[in-house]
Amino acid sequence: MTDMLDDPQVYLPDLFATHARHYPRKTAIVCGDDTRTWGDFSANVNRVAHHLIDQGVGKGDMVAVMMGNAIETLEAIFGVVRAGACVVPLSGLLTSDQLGGLLSDSGAVVAIVSDAFRDRVEPLRAGSGAVRHWISHGFSGDGWYPLADVLQGDRTGAPDVRHALTDPFNLIYSSGTTGLPKGILQTHRARLHWAFSNAVEMGFGASSRALVTTPLYSNGTWLMMLPILFAGGTLHVMPGFDAAGFLDIVERERITHTFMVPAQYIMVLDQPALDKADLSSLQTVLSAGSPLRRNTKREVMDRISPGLYELYGYSEGFASILRPHQHDEKFDTVGTPVIGFEVCILDDEGNEMPTGEAGEIAGYGAGIMSRYHGRAEQTAELIWRDARGRTFIRSGDIGMLDEDGFLKILDRKKDMIISGGFNVFPSDVEAIVGQHPEVKDVTVIGVPHDKWGESCLALVIPHDANADSDAILAWCNERLAKTQRLVGVELREDFPRNALGKVIKKELRAPYWEGVDA
Repeated sequence: MTDMLDDPQVYLPDLFATHARHYPRKTAIVCGDDTRTWGDFSANVNRVAHHLIDQGVGKGDMVAVMMGNAIETLEAIFGVVRAGACVVPLSGLLTSDQLGGLLSDSGAVVAIVSDAFRDRVEPLRAGSGAVRHWISHGFSGDGWYPLADVLQGDRTGAPDVRHALTDPFNLIYSSGTTGLPKGILQTHRARLHWAFSNAVEMGFGASSRALVTTPLYSNGTWLMMLPILFAGGTLHVMPGFDAAGFLDIVERERITHTFMVPAQYIMVLDQPALDKADLSSLQTVLSAGSPLRRNTKREVMDRISPGLYELYGYSEGFASILRPHQHDEKFDTVGTPVIGFEVCILDDEGNEMPTGEAGEIAGYGAGIMSRYHGRAEQTAELIWRDARGRTFIRSGDIGMLDEDGFLKILDRKKDMIISGGFNVFPSDVEAIVGQHPEVKDVTVIGVPHDKWGESCLALVIPHDANADSDAILAWCNERLAKTQRLVGVELREDFPRNALGKVIKKELRAPYWEGVDA
């Protein structure tokens, strides 16, 4: 009917075009020595979209992006979305076989590949399944279409693509810390919620300057990337992280917002130049990916910024956040749900647990995924319905709510150690071990024990390579409950980690359980 108004929705590519229309010469993105204004960024997003549409790409299609941290990576990501397709960012930590498996699993019809991925991707091209068009960045070769040529296209206006809130936006593969990666499908609605909820929670605005320190393919990075672009501010991207470079960029560019994982905070705290650096511009420093140890957390607030936000969440779609003004009273919690989310605690039978009781964390809200791609059975396993019939997503994490509704994380359900019939949460043990002055970082795993079934082993990265593991063991066991006591302390130089710095405990446990009937 001609006399009826539209049901208007604002989608992220349209919002970027609005920023470009009104502030075309304002800097949108900085990466190393490379910059883009909002006008140029929006034009390049549209160029990528037009090229993909020319290749027959549209709604329902998947496009893989295998690129490192660069402005062109963002132009590729949002160009895919602008074309109406679903973007599939793939990790730079994966092997050739793993990349091939995810290309096949996603059903990607186009792959955009940077030179850092080339050696791993070239062997896949002959048997690449659905991929029918290959775009290269930073290199050339037979069968490759240069992204540089795409970005020279003359069609800079938005293509006539109509999005819907339920359209797929991205397919993010889980880190695989506790199993094979699963494709998490998120819609435009979920990504919009991610953008505006975090913008509101952490105070992003048009004058904000945010620094991304983690890989652009990682979902956690989007905690900073989406809200700053949503607000029309300026996004600074580190091509690769180093602690001294971080301090230099924050001071030189007067960064207001940044996100790092605990391992990065530890590296920054170890920098001799930290206490002389001018970090006064920082308003928001976000930590996520894994919990901050108590002593690290206090040091971050004392030496980097008091504006610390600690976020707990999972890619399937829930997040809670502890805000700076809440640390004094709720230091050992991860706060309350981010705007638009709800949380509950469940027992093994799916009953909601009362305040103060431990159980599995489940979340609900506008940011939840639509499904696991191609895994209907695993999607169904995650769902818990409340009395209103709403679908909460189970996390696989153990937590509890205090009397004020603040969430405390106890541990991963799959990482919990059962020793002599008692549940032992590794995070509780790590909190004690981490207080030893020679311990720089620690992770605790369960290893086989003839009498107790399994017991706690502490793997420690020391401040000094000459640290005495026996002395650390004795000190810790004096302070741990009987069920928590360590069978040993082993010194390590590093831990295997995913893109967001989360320790991959499955890899650490494997050698101890090989050949053991668990």
